[in-house]
Amino acid sequence: DRMVQEAECFKEQGNAFYNKKDYYEAFNYYTKAIDACPKNASYYGNRAATLMMLNRYREALEDSQQAVRLDDCFMKGHLREGKCHLSLGNAMAASRCFQKVLQLEPDNGQAQQEHKNAEAVLQYEKMAELDFEKRDFRKVVYCMDRALEFASACHRFKILKAECLALIGRYPEAQSVASDILRVDSTNADALYVRGLCLYYEDCIDKAVQFFVQALRMAPDHKKARLACRNAKALKAKKEEGNQAFKEGNYESAYELYSEALTIDSNNIKTNAKLYCNRATVGSKLKKIEQAIEDCTNAIKLDETYIKAYLRRAQCYMDTESYEEAVRDYEKVYQTEKTKEHKHLLKNAQLELKKSKRKDYYKVLGVGKNATEDEIKKAYRKRALMHHPDRHSAATPEVQKEEEKKFKEVGEAFTVLSDPKKKSRYDSGHDLEDDGINMDFDANNIFRAFFGGPGGFSFEGSSSSGPGNFFFQFG
Repeated sequence: DRMVQEAECFKEQGNAFYNKKDYYEAFNYYTKAIDACPKNASYYGNRAATLMMLNRYREALEDSQQAVRLDDCFMKGHLREGKCHLSLGNAMAASRCFQKVLQLEPDNGQAQQEHKNAEAVLQYEKMAELDFEKRDFRKVVYCMDRALEFASACHRFKILKAECLALIGRYPEAQSVASDILRVDSTNADALYVRGLCLYYEDCIDKAVQFFVQALRMAPDHKKARLACRNAKALKAKKEEGNQAFKEGNYESAYELYSEALTIDSNNIKTNAKLYCNRATVGSKLKKIEQAIEDCTNAIKLDETYIKAYLRRAQCYMDTESYEEAVRDYEKVYQTEKTKEHKHLLKNAQLELKKSKRKDYYKVLGVGKNATEDEIKKAYRKRALMHHPDRHSAATPEVQKEEEKKFKEVGEAFTVLSDPKKKSRYDSGHDLEDDGINMDFDANNIFRAFFGGPGGFSFEGSSSSGPGNFFFQFG
């Protein structure tokens, strides 16, 4: 019985190291005890406890199973087996172990608590499955975090969490979970798939395909990896075709190709944001401005940090004279990236907005921004006569009031645009009232001055000859 004594001695030394938290040495001594006396359940139980402290749950599971095989009433053995199953994410098997303890000892507090934990993990698993089907990926991450509090070594839960993190755009976290698993288990097809997924969603499509291919090498029937691989290749091809058509100036075709590419994979947020923005660029070339604005908005919904989409949308707003919206977009861009160019774009939009709020004297006279002095005079003559109060003396008071207002505006417009100094201030975006220039015009004075003195022009036509029967005489 020297062997038994020797084994006991090894066990005592193992216990001493275990208590000092030196689990490697404890493991070595328990192993010596087992070698000396391979039929002792408690040695396996002790080594299982040590392996659990080292997070080596698979080996710990084998030891605790061996312990209860040798002694079916070994309480700690059943508890440890259950703990290992639970840590590895096998809550059903864990549940059975804890029930076994409760049969032997109904009021074992630890077993009661662990049994509750195992049931909780089963619940979280079920919830996660339903949430995944409903595409509520945030909720799946929450469920997996709860389950992993008890099942800390479960690769399955970690992978599901990582996949959902990737699906909601939290790539760095997803990457790190997948990498941790690959460090321990380099052939884990699921982890390879998730790494590929992150790259794919970050628009590194070539690298992503390599990971999908590797995952399929490890697990040829990995459905998700196969689908993702197919989508990645299709997306890359369509996008490149679209870019090519755009380069060649074939905009109709580029528009179609980008539209097709957008139907391939709704989960690929980054790539789809780029596709929307590309399609907006083509759209504005095709004069589909409203559609282009909508595409930029979709791109921004997918990626709030997408500067290019804000810039493109702002340009569309400028083109449609929606200056307030343009200013809003340029402000956002300038806050994000304070470059000279962005500042200039913002200033320009603010100026256009300010101009748009003033009276547009060119519109009032019905001439273009580049009208000559002569055209401005002609336009004034035509509009002033059209809106002159005498001409509307027989109209209703409302119409008279409206025409008088227009008559005044026409005079105001002419005063500004016929004076080179005022015109250049106006053209450069200044509000003349802000400049302290007196904008009180007497439209009649302007009219008289233009038409050459009091006797030079007369409106003849009294109510007797009926409304609308006017005689124009130019002096």
